[in-house]
Amino acid sequence: MVPLRQKMASYLSWLDHDSIARERTLRILSLFQEKESRDELGLGSVRDSFADQLFPGTSTIQTRLRYMLFVPWIYHSLEENRLLAESFAIQADKLERDLVQPLLDSDDQAGVFGKTAGKKLKRLPSSVYWAGLGVWGIRLTTFSQDEYHRRIDETYRRRNALKALEKDAKARGDDIDVEQRRASLSWHPRLPAPPQNFPAMVNFALSREEAEFIRDRVQVACGGSLLSFLALHCEPADSQAPWEHPDYGRFSEEHKELLANARLFSEVMHGAALSYNVQLARLRNHEDLVAEHQASFDEWTANLPLEEIRTWSVSRLWELTMDHGHTITPQTRSFVQQWIDHTRTSPSGLLSDTEALTLIKRREMKLKGERSRFRNHRALEQWGGYSGVGRLVYRWPNVKVLLNDLYQGMNREEKC
Repeated sequence: MVPLRQKMASYLSWLDHDSIARERTLRILSLFQEKESRDELGLGSVRDSFADQLFPGTSTIQTRLRYMLFVPWIYHSLEENRLLAESFAIQADKLERDLVQPLLDSDDQAGVFGKTAGKKLKRLPSSVYWAGLGVWGIRLTTFSQDEYHRRIDETYRRRNALKALEKDAKARGDDIDVEQRRASLSWHPRLPAPPQNFPAMVNFALSREEAEFIRDRVQVACGGSLLSFLALHCEPADSQAPWEHPDYGRFSEEHKELLANARLFSEVMHGAALSYNVQLARLRNHEDLVAEHQASFDEWTANLPLEEIRTWSVSRLWELTMDHGHTITPQTRSFVQQWIDHTRTSPSGLLSDTEALTLIKRREMKLKGERSRFRNHRALEQWGGYSGVGRLVYRWPNVKVLLNDLYQGMNREEKC
């Protein structure tokens, strides 16, 4: 357990979150993401079901909140200039790459897309934030990003036709069809205007108006989520996991139940990931790695909340995670149930239990096929020594950075 004084110091330092602290957080986040995101045992559907319910619209590759405005600002400006489909995607691409240098020239460079590659970055922010923009109701078009690019001329024609209809309706004294007008929009009508000289001069600091807009969109689109509650009611917290948040006691019973199941799933299945790493290290005859992963496994067993796990309703776990946009197969449920059963019986003996070891091995072989590290010598040789050893915390490292950006914007003193 982390001492209370240490927790409070961490909490207070987070509130005064300067650019150096943010940079450190994003570096750690990058490493953490790499460790957690490798889904060697096929648990991603359960993990993402929890994460999407708790923090809808987020992902492990989002970095800073103001990208949720940079992207629509760029596209909206192209629409305002009636840029045609033949050059729409090319110009959007250019403008996104033009963001890199101004952001690198700003005081706060943490989380810049293209920080290393510059304008040659491979993945643009728009592709990372497109889904989240839709979930939060900032993006109104239902097209995929590629469709949006290709069909922009069609969008212009539809708007022209609607304007003609509205003109006729006005002449007749009829009301304007507000729903039809909204259906013709690509972006939310109350999207704040970009700052002057955007994108030539830009940084990650949200204005109060921008922060309020994003907060309101989350409230409307995801009002029942923990993300919405934290955005509206809580100050940022630098806890290691969402269930360690200092305001946990104020969470709703529904959120507490979801987090309790997410925590127990994380606790139990962390052992499965460690078992996998121990087995691979043994297969490689890498004594140092065996010792390291064995020590991690011993630490896991020593801190396991065994009584909670023994009384945990696994059927409730599936009730909470199934049918939320992710397919959790019978094979996944069976694997999880068997691992939980082994853990409940004797966690300290799992690394010498042939059945428990075989369960992990067969699961990976089933998922990876010919690329399995247990049957493919080259795959084993290329193994980096660590696979999925980060505990599942359901995008929390990313989410707390986004929430901190929001909080700073909400409390920013506006210049007259």
